[in-house]
Amino acid sequence: MDHKFTQQIKEWLEQHHDERDYAAGALILLKLSGNQIIYRNLIANPSAKADFIEYQIQKYYNFRVQALTHAQVEEMAEQVKTIADEHHLTDDASTEPEDERRLGKREDHASLPDEIKAKYVENLSLLQRMRVLHLRLRSLSLENATCPDSERYPFLKELITLDKKLHANWEAYDHYVAPGPDAVPSRSAKAKRSAAGSKKSAKLS
Repeated sequence: MDHKFTQQIKEWLEQHHDERDYAAGALILLKLSGNQIIYRNLIANPSAKADFIEYQIQKYYNFRVQALTHAQVEEMAEQVKTIADEHHLTDDASTEPEDERRLGKREDHASLPDEIKAKYVENLSLLQRMRVLHLRLRSLSLENATCPDSERYPFLKELITLDKKLHANWEAYDHYVAPGPDAVPSRSAKAKRSAAGSKKSAKLS
């Protein structure tokens, strides 16, 4: 990686908006993306596209300072593939009734503390967000067969982060034990969720 160029990008981003040379910014973006069409559109009136230029340069800069190699991004992509398979992110969930998608609810759900029930509800939202991100990631790859690592990275990173949060929520939800001398965690919800997932996978294969 050209560290001098990375420093040049940093200096451009640190300039005050009123002092920035957006024509120079458009040229920086061309060097980063290699997209001549976008460059020609921007250079016609770079000041009018200031927000777009800044956003794109910032995105590329964030990726460069992560110092990630192509191999590391590919490793993240493999991790996301496993996550997608585990949570069936490629399923067309829109045709399935919502109640049937709400897998893993404990039998004593109604009696749980609000903060524990909230983790179950949050996971429904997390899964929906993960489906949206995964769909965008797949669309991105289809739109650009040579999709650069810097384009894929934000989606991969967020999917991995959301998956960790999802698992942490399930861990807290499945193993919550109400105070009491004879209390035991309810493991039936986790078993149902796993069984339903396996059954669905078999049906799709």
